[in-house]
Amino acid sequence: MHKDIHADAQALAELAGKSMYDRDTTSQALGMKLDEIRPGYARMSMPVRADMLNGHQTCHGGYIFMLADSAFAFACNSHNQNTVGAGCTIDYIAPGREGDVLSAEALEQALTGKTGVYDIKVSNQDGRLIALFRGKSHRIGGHVAELAA
Repeated sequence: MHKDIHADAQALAELAGKSMYDRDTTSQALGMKLDEIRPGYARMSMPVRADMLNGHQTCHGGYIFMLADSAFAFACNSHNQNTVGAGCTIDYIAPGREGDVLSAEALEQALTGKTGVYDIKVSNQDGRLIALFRGKSHRIGGHVAELAA
């Protein structure tokens, strides 16, 4: 029976992820891809383009933040409950460079009632740590994807 519950939760996470990604024009415009989603987890990637560089010729922190924030959003909506960010922090560890493919891995740390806490690790294609992001979520009611009757 546990296997069926896990399979159902995974199918629900995949459905919620696809439904959300199809409507997420910001993530799509930035070249982000939803690489993996599971209940309480999401991994997204984004190539660093020339138009994402700041005056130091490194990836602007806002783009790194948006990648981490998107992974956070997909992870906290993976239970198919409409959920928004209530607050977050980010620490920049190393620069992203043009041509890098950044990956943000979001993992649910706690989920109690309507509140969740998620840690997101942003790395480049070589596994170099770029940033650490922590987000707090709040469920607002309703579902990300409607289920067939």
